[in-house]
Amino acid sequence: METFDWIVVGNGLVGAAVSYELARCGLSVLLIDRALEPGNATRYSYGGIPYWSGSTELTRQLCQEGIAKHRQLSEELGSDTQFRELDLVLTLAADGDPQSAAAPYEKCATPPRFVAAAAAVELEPLLNGEAIAGAFTVRHGHVSPVALVNAYNHAFQQLGGTRIIASVVDVVRIKDKVTGVLTDEQAYPAKQVLVAAGAFSRALLHRAKIAVPLYYSHAELIETPPLDLKLRALIMPAQTQRFDLEAQASQPDTDRQWDQLGHEVTPAILDSGAVQFLDGHVCMGQLSRTLTDLEARLDEQESDRAMRAAMAPQIPALAQVPGTWRRCRVSFSRDGLPLVGQVPGVEGLHMMAGFSAPFVYLPPVAQRFAQAVVGDADPVLDAPVLDAMSLKRFA
Repeated sequence: METFDWIVVGNGLVGAAVSYELARCGLSVLLIDRALEPGNATRYSYGGIPYWSGSTELTRQLCQEGIAKHRQLSEELGSDTQFRELDLVLTLAADGDPQSAAAPYEKCATPPRFVAAAAAVELEPLLNGEAIAGAFTVRHGHVSPVALVNAYNHAFQQLGGTRIIASVVDVVRIKDKVTGVLTDEQAYPAKQVLVAAGAFSRALLHRAKIAVPLYYSHAELIETPPLDLKLRALIMPAQTQRFDLEAQASQPDTDRQWDQLGHEVTPAILDSGAVQFLDGHVCMGQLSRTLTDLEARLDEQESDRAMRAAMAPQIPALAQVPGTWRRCRVSFSRDGLPLVGQVPGVEGLHMMAGFSAPFVYLPPVAQRFAQAVVGDADPVLDAPVLDAMSLKRFA
């Protein structure tokens, strides 16, 4: 049996991008996922590229590189990623204070500008201007998550990459060295293994008695069929709760809970937003819950009702549209930066997960990672980026 240079576990955006970049550097790569079209965080994401949002030297650099990469990625991969730029409209509740809402955006490379309700409705005519005090707006990148992953997969296979559908149940470990992965049918050997299974990465590594500071939320949303109505902008609340939830749920004193079933680490939150894709279907939501059981049972009907009730005042046209409840798991880290690189103390094992803004950060990070693997990285430019995301920062 062939021993691959790399095995990549997970075919969400992370696995698709990094397997392509590794193959592009001339390495033999096996990409494994448990389903042909997995219902992962990539599949049900909004596909937004917030290239305006960098607030540190590192994230501003990655945002600039990320949007530059997206603008030519369809040509590079030989498939349409459905990249476009549209208005992001961050709505402010009717009783909201524009000044306090603006504060978190002040450090952004391009802070969104505040407009009155009437101007927000001009940007998005489906908005109910009476339900908001106004909105913050900025230009925003967007892709189809499914089209982007398919484009990466197509280019990966054109480069000679191997892709299989199987459930990875464990890594093959001999003392402190990983030499491959074990699926539900057989073992596959490799010189290096990269776990890019998003929220499932923690559980997979836990079975191998490897602890990593990775956490996840259950994200719930409604996915509609193609609709006749036209949503021009990507709608999100100006004052979101998701990042506060992630910060609270990833404190060091919560670590033990994450490897035990039955805990709800923090109360659920609802950030009401919506986006329409080029084929006409809409994703709207979203509820986030920090439940420590990856297969936790959720009340689909109650969640559907809550998300529609939150959306109805702002965009009445979406309140009663046909749609299907969906759930995915979204990984995150303790400091907002992803976990990228070798797992400390284990030779041959790497991971890449926990991106807070994967569609803008991931393309340049995956490219830098692959170039570092083959020794083509620029030590002045690339090493600081990868070091900032190393798992060693939490050692």
